[in-house]
Amino acid sequence: MSQVCDICGKGPKSGNNVSHSHIKTKRRFMPNLQKVRHQLASGQVVSIKVCTRCIRSGSITKPVASKKPEA
Repeated sequence: MSQVCDICGKGPKSGNNVSHSHIKTKRRFMPNLQKVRHQLASGQVVSIKVCTRCIRSGSITKPVASKKPEA
């Protein structure tokens, strides 16, 4: 499963785990991705994986929740 933001393209970065004795082993820093519903300009609602930075900056438009009419 791809760990890439669908808006900005942010993906995993590599680095090191550093122990107390300063031994380094490789590790990966994963982006904080969330699965959100996004409304396209055409009005279609799709589910995409977006990083939290894009959610906070307003790069996506969440669909308005429709209220069911009371019978």
